[in-house]
Amino acid sequence: MSDDTAEDERHRAKMARRKAVQDAEVAGKTIEKGLLIVHTGPGKGKSTAAFGLALRMLGHGRPVGVVQFIKGAWHTGERAALARFGEMLTWHTMGEGFTWETQDRARDIAAARRAWTRATELLHTPGLALLILDELNIALRYDYLPLDEVVQSLTARPAMLHVVVTGRNAPPALRAAADLVTEMIAAKHHFAAGVKAQQGIEF
Repeated sequence: MSDDTAEDERHRAKMARRKAVQDAEVAGKTIEKGLLIVHTGPGKGKSTAAFGLALRMLGHGRPVGVVQFIKGAWHTGERAALARFGEMLTWHTMGEGFTWETQDRARDIAAARRAWTRATELLHTPGLALLILDELNIALRYDYLPLDEVVQSLTARPAMLHVVVTGRNAPPALRAAADLVTEMIAAKHHFAAGVKAQQGIEF
C-alpha cells in the first residue's frame, strides 16, 4: 500500500468516527422552540448578522418583523432589499439617531418607549416567525427602558417566536435570559485607518 493510499484510509476512518459522533449528537437534540438570541460586543456585524437571519427566514416563506430603536430613518441597503418581500416583512425605524446626535435624553427616552410599544405589539402578532429588535441593547444601556419589563416580556414571548436583540453592552439579565449570545469582538476595523462608512458595507 502506498503512503498516499494509507493516508487516505486513515483520513476516511477518522472522518467516519467523527461522523458517528456528530450524528449521535444531532440525534440527541429533540427540542424545538423559539429562541431569544443576543448579538452584542464591540465588533462590527451585530445587525448584519440579524438581517442575515431575516433573509433566511423570509426565504422559507415565514414573516419577519423589525423594530429599530436608535438608528435614524436613513436609507439602508438591507431595508431596501428586504422590502422586496412585501407583506412578509414589517419594518419600523423608530429611533431618531445616535444619542450623541440628539443630545436630548427626554427625546431619546420617548423614542425608545414608542419603539418598545411597537415591539410589544409585534411580540403578540399571530404567525410572526422572527422579530429583530435592532439596537435595543443601547436603549437598555442608557436606561431608556425598564430592563425588568423588557426581559419579562421577551421571556414570555410566544413559544415558537424567535427574537434577535442587537447592540453593544447587552445587560447581564438579558444575557442570562437568552438562548444564544454571540459576542462580536473588535479585532480590527477599517475606521481606525481613516476609511469612512461606505455604501453596501455600513449601510
